[in-house]
Amino acid sequence: MKRALVPRAAPGELRLEGPAFHHLVHVLRSREGDTLEVFDGQGSSFAATVRSVGADVAVLELGPAKASPPPRRIEVVQGLVRAEKLELVIQKGTELGASAFRPVSTARAVVKASPRDASKQERWQRIASEAARQCGRSDVPTVHALAPLDCLVASLAPGTAVFVLDEEERGLTLSAAAAPHLGADTPLAVVIGPEGGLERAEVQALVNQGAKAVTLGALVLRTETAGLAALAVLRHLDGQLG
Repeated sequence: MKRALVPRAAPGELRLEGPAFHHLVHVLRSREGDTLEVFDGQGSSFAATVRSVGADVAVLELGPAKASPPPRRIEVVQGLVRAEKLELVIQKGTELGASAFRPVSTARAVVKASPRDASKQERWQRIASEAARQCGRSDVPTVHALAPLDCLVASLAPGTAVFVLDEEERGLTLSAAAAPHLGADTPLAVVIGPEGGLERAEVQALVNQGAKAVTLGALVLRTETAGLAALAVLRHLDGQLG
């Protein structure tokens, strides 16, 4: 099924111009009479029919909105890593149901903040949008602007349970730490360090603010693997995966 993201879409006639027209006609190769699914990025989708295609405008007819109940909110907090790794986390994390991504600057990050971060954020958001389109989601996770790790807890929704993947933790697994929240709508956040991991002071600062240091097991996972594995564990515990 062809799918197109159109923010603020609504039932009835929809005119597409500019980039949305280009994507529909030149990327999806839709023609008059074709059917597709339009989604608004906020959780609603619409069965759509292409009524006409002009030189630079296409007209669609959208049916009633179909709302998809959002799963529990789970945010992936990723210590800033090289571009290809972060893009992988965003793409695959979107497929696994992440609600949002928060890149954070940390002490051991190889990549540092730069004036180009705004354009990077736009690219990251496009990757999330395309991954949502491809995997069938009707909502698109938000990719937040790069921020310092020490501002994390204050930026999360009140009541969020925060788990820090800690290479020195041996006893408390992520699944055990998440168990008290099963069956509730408590929002969750998982913090993953960069390639060099988090410093002990960073872990302790988060724990002092109420986060729990957890482990995924005995194996040492790369930073881009760890967040995806954690997300899969949490979605599985919620009955959303596997």
